[in-house]
Amino acid sequence: MKLTTAQALVRWLIAQRSETLEGAEVPLFPAVFAIFGHGNVLGLGTALAEHRDALPVWRGHTEQGMALAATGYAKAAQRRQVGVVTSSIGPGALNMVTAAGVAHANRLPVLLLPGDTFTGRAPDPVLQQVEHFGDATATVNDAFRPVSRYFDRITRPEQLVATLPQVARVLTDPADTGPVTLALPQDVQAETFDFPDELFVPVVHRVPRPRADLRALAEAAAVLRAAKRPLLVLGGGVRYSGAAGRALRFAEQHGIPVVETTAGRTLVPHGHPLYGGPLGITGSSSANALAAEADVVLAVGTRLQDFTTASWTAFSPAAKLVTLNTARFDAVKHGAFAVVADADAGLADLGDLLGGYGTGDWAERAARERAKWDARIDGLRAVSPGLPTYAQVVGTVNELSTSDDYVLTSSGGMPGELVGGWRAAGTSTMDVEYGFSCMGYEIAGAWGAAMARQTGIVTTLLGDGSYLMLNSELFSAAFAGHPFVAVVCDNDGYAVIARLQQGQGGEPFNNFYADCRSGHPEPPRVDFAAHAAALGCAVFSADGPDSLRAAYANARDAAVAERRSAVVVVRTKPDAWTEAGAWWEVGVPEHAAGHADYAEHKEKQVRYLRPAATKEQ
Repeated sequence: MKLTTAQALVRWLIAQRSETLEGAEVPLFPAVFAIFGHGNVLGLGTALAEHRDALPVWRGHTEQGMALAATGYAKAAQRRQVGVVTSSIGPGALNMVTAAGVAHANRLPVLLLPGDTFTGRAPDPVLQQVEHFGDATATVNDAFRPVSRYFDRITRPEQLVATLPQVARVLTDPADTGPVTLALPQDVQAETFDFPDELFVPVVHRVPRPRADLRALAEAAAVLRAAKRPLLVLGGGVRYSGAAGRALRFAEQHGIPVVETTAGRTLVPHGHPLYGGPLGITGSSSANALAAEADVVLAVGTRLQDFTTASWTAFSPAAKLVTLNTARFDAVKHGAFAVVADADAGLADLGDLLGGYGTGDWAERAARERAKWDARIDGLRAVSPGLPTYAQVVGTVNELSTSDDYVLTSSGGMPGELVGGWRAAGTSTMDVEYGFSCMGYEIAGAWGAAMARQTGIVTTLLGDGSYLMLNSELFSAAFAGHPFVAVVCDNDGYAVIARLQQGQGGEPFNNFYADCRSGHPEPPRVDFAAHAAALGCAVFSADGPDSLRAAYANARDAAVAERRSAVVVVRTKPDAWTEAGAWWEVGVPEHAAGHADYAEHKEKQVRYLRPAATKEQ
């Protein structure tokens, strides 16, 4: 079949299918996000236009925003579908590098197709080409290598035959998944080749469920059977495996309290008697109390990031660590007793080996500790005079949301409020991008999630700083007809960094607008409501808890009825926070007021390194 490189790539994309967690067959690549330029408009753009009915193309307004939307789509689709993003060469391509970092850090699949310079080099230097004096083969697209799970530059059409199976492998492998980058030189996009028909035969990609090594399972089971106070930690891998039900049955059978990581949030119904709350810095005092007393920690589907482990001060130094993860890279961290397996399959096998093992009264601690945390959140949510707090914003959204709705945030102080304060009614209904904590993901990711979700309303929570960082995809979503609600908390600056700065003894500087340099005695303020309205959104404003409730309810109605983004702008208190009582390691200067506290916690950091085996062992 004689096709251009671009035509062959598009036909291959259309032929790839996927299987959802429920067993339904769907397109592996359901959408393409595109901004055309001289590096992709004639090659890939022409090929996409030929198949516009089979492969929908959505126009974005920043390349970073489109790639973040594709990342949000993958998260909402439980990694079973993959967004494709294409850009021109040069700045258009480089704009996607940050989003590739988001997808890489969060282990989310996305396919990036940046245009590239000419392989023939006849017009060099072409417009937007960066020349490398010592390496004629290098282009700006090499910047994608550190943030790609798989990278290739297609310099001949027939290379697609070899590389496309690897593209599909990485995007659908639970252990290796992440961003894939195919750099496409613009001359090669237009070159033709006689491609084999078999390349375009439909293929259904089923995510594998690897089972564990029997010896590793037996070792992990022995460690758990000896535990008096075990703790089950559920991460994002449980979500992507569809193993939430299995995990709860495992916990119920053996009487083990359950806590969640940021990526595993909303896997457990809030009222479950074994639920101890979210773990770590942005989590809850209840989960952290359980973690401090646990003698064995069974961590499933998590890479145990510093916010989960409170920079490795959350657990007892005497505790033993057992990990169950589909990625060996994550399973072997910190000298754990490692079980490499799919979360659902691994928990089933481990449960069989544990038999009738149970923990007795320890399991009751979960409900008691969580009740204390719930009372604390109730107090923070209670109506008070003045501007709303972040906890009250989260509480309002939580109370008006249904089990089908989906809530999202990324950077600043809102992750701590949402992770710690949200009470889950549905399963896998939260996306807190705290792997890369990318400002701007909140709006772009919500666009992608709104595209992927078939039921419920997507609500994104963000601060004024993130809104100003990247807001253009509000118009993309409004234009495309993918409605979601954005709640913008206006607090006059980067409040959470000001909190970190001043909490460690620093002086207020360059975070709140009041502490920033300006040439005006009274600097201008941003009219977020007017700006959002200009981007095609329905807009509602609030300045108190009661008006916030009405504004959010009206925004939900407008988003559904008008099929466009709805924005709630609310002035919030800048310094009222939900505190879980955990420590986070940051570089504190030795002369700073906070250094003594830093040094004290450094002494408490756990280093889980199992001793080397001896003949006696």
